[in-house]
Amino acid sequence: MNRTPFLLSILAVAALAGGLGWHFGRQRSAEPTPSSSAERKVLFYQSPMHPWIKSDQPGNCTICGMKLVPVYEGDTAREANADTHTVELRPQSLNVVEVATAAVVRQPLRRTIRVAGIIDDDDSKHRRLSAYVEGRIDKLHVNFVGAEVTAGQPLAAIYSRDLLVARSEYTLALKQSATPDRDIAIAASRQKLRRLGLTLEQIEKLPSHTGDTFDIVAPISGTVVERKVYEGQYVKEGEVLFEIADFTKMWFVVDVYERDLPWVRVGQTVEVATPSVPGKIISAPIDFIDPNVAMATRSAKVRVILNNSLLDSPQKSRRELLHKTYAEGRIRTETEAVLTVPRSAVLSPGGVASV
Repeated sequence: MNRTPFLLSILAVAALAGGLGWHFGRQRSAEPTPSSSAERKVLFYQSPMHPWIKSDQPGNCTICGMKLVPVYEGDTAREANADTHTVELRPQSLNVVEVATAAVVRQPLRRTIRVAGIIDDDDSKHRRLSAYVEGRIDKLHVNFVGAEVTAGQPLAAIYSRDLLVARSEYTLALKQSATPDRDIAIAASRQKLRRLGLTLEQIEKLPSHTGDTFDIVAPISGTVVERKVYEGQYVKEGEVLFEIADFTKMWFVVDVYERDLPWVRVGQTVEVATPSVPGKIISAPIDFIDPNVAMATRSAKVRVILNNSLLDSPQKSRRELLHKTYAEGRIRTETEAVLTVPRSAVLSPGGVASV
């Protein structure tokens, strides 16, 4: 029996059935479903980032370039926000961009300004001791830098012929009889001795003074920061012999930049730390703000006065804060109560950061 015609008949029926199935399947897929967007009316197209940008036709946002999304009839949330500057985010989007809400509250703004500077001596109490007369330094009572001295303490002994002559004139005036001329001579001699560098206490002791040298005494109490003479050295009038600084109070001088100056005022507390006194924070108020701003750095000098106590060590006494040491400070500032929001909530318009 020849089966070839029979097989060909079966294949033809199968092909016809497959073609009809493909045709009806395609026609069914082309028909819109009840939930298809083709049955929903598009009201307009809107930018997802700038909702006030709308168009009747598909396109891109004129601001950010994002593709406009359709807003369908019945989308009440989008229709309500169509005419406002409101961006609607779904819960998933809120989690992605970490959007949070915070209440606007009235409170002071607080800020910490970090500064650095040098601990210096009180410039108003820095003294240079010069030679009042020409002479020879016969002895140094203080011969090292860093020595603590008190006012009136002898620093050196000088031999001076001018002082010897002035002493002789003074003692001779004292030996004269009590007359008006004697009083005038004594006053003139004392005035001359004062101009030659002797103190009132030294002048009172001159009648009993028998040596040929005179002590050069410290004019103030403080620390010797420079010594410029040696024993046996001849000095001229006006030559600098010693420099003395009062270290009982120190100046912490810092540069504050122009943008930070509105936050700084006299009386604010500054917390000062220096490597020379590890582990200690010294709090002191701002004493002075220089009204002049340096053109090169656009900063102004701010001064803080620090108490500098005397430490007793086994070797010798010294001050806690050392001269010319580096230090850092923190200025804690606070404004009056104002309306505040989190910094992350502030947007910079046009890409320009606001102050």
